[in-house]
Amino acid sequence: MGSHLLHLLIFFIGLSIGLVSPLYLKTFPFNIQSSLYSTTPSQPPPPPPAPPAPETLLVLSTCNETSNYSTSNVLLKEKKSAMHNMSDQELFWRASMVPKIKEIPFGHVPKVAFMFLTPGPLPLAPLWEKFFKGHEGFYSIYVHPHPSFNESVLESSIFYGRNIPSQPVWWGTISMINAEKRLIANALLDISNERFVLLSDTCIPLFNFTTIYQYLIGSNLSFLESYDKPIRAGRGRYNPQMYPNITVKEWRKGSQWFEIRRELALEIVSEQKYYHIFEEYCHPSCYNDEHYLPTLVNILYGETNANRTVTWVDWTRGGAHPKKFSWHDINEELLNWIRFGSECVYNGNTTTMCHLFARKFHANALDALLRVAPSLLGFEP
Repeated sequence: MGSHLLHLLIFFIGLSIGLVSPLYLKTFPFNIQSSLYSTTPSQPPPPPPAPPAPETLLVLSTCNETSNYSTSNVLLKEKKSAMHNMSDQELFWRASMVPKIKEIPFGHVPKVAFMFLTPGPLPLAPLWEKFFKGHEGFYSIYVHPHPSFNESVLESSIFYGRNIPSQPVWWGTISMINAEKRLIANALLDISNERFVLLSDTCIPLFNFTTIYQYLIGSNLSFLESYDKPIRAGRGRYNPQMYPNITVKEWRKGSQWFEIRRELALEIVSEQKYYHIFEEYCHPSCYNDEHYLPTLVNILYGETNANRTVTWVDWTRGGAHPKKFSWHDINEELLNWIRFGSECVYNGNTTTMCHLFARKFHANALDALLRVAPSLLGFEP
């Protein structure tokens, strides 16, 4: 009896296993497939770290995009120091880059780059401080002193940190052109700079900032003097070895002190052909600073040039250098004569406002200039 019950129990256990096993085996592949091809989304891998923001010379935002002169529309965040470790070759290469998309995709206010070429300090800096005061965001400053010059500048000054990496400069040589190109290239790194003024340590402004800014931004021409002078001090400095790349009929002379548009600034920094010709064949008594840019612009860019300088200088007494004005020369009559004593064409109209800057002014003229500046030039006292 007991053995029959045991056999019956074994029979039922076997029957149960036989019924359940096919069902389990039928679902087993499905469970594997579900685990391998599950549609449940997995967590994405963490994103790569954002690249570091490029070091820029300017971050400029505006409340509304306009070229009208209005200080309420500008918020400026500018890199305080103009120093860097680029070689001239790398600097010129970077500065020569041009965006293919012409429309700037952010708020943009055009600026004027004021480039000071000086052997050392800027003795007339207090006058320039008053000139620039209250117009932040509409100008940039670059100073090229002798590399040995290390005089400190107050951190509150607009000239603080504005020295660029420099090299020694010798009057009349190609080193003068290199210094000018160095200033232009540093200014080109700021995309907002649209006009470029070369000034010396003896230059002064003849009008207030607003007037000069509107005059420059309102013109579509560069102001670079270039003229033919068929005498010894002109064509007489031409080197026949420059032929046929430069002919004596293309040879030009002009003032070193220019004001140019961004398009011409880009060409000057990137131009190599005529630069190397002057480097090889223009030596005293051929003076690079008086002939290279006037000749270059005459050959290639004459139609974009007003063919005059906006920096006044007095050559009436003759000689190798112009007159230098001291404290006893300064009065309103002199400055008004400089400001309105010429006649020229501006935007197709004849005007007596032809010069925006003047030189040469001695350091001892500073106090006298500061006295007349509030009433004559509109500076704050």
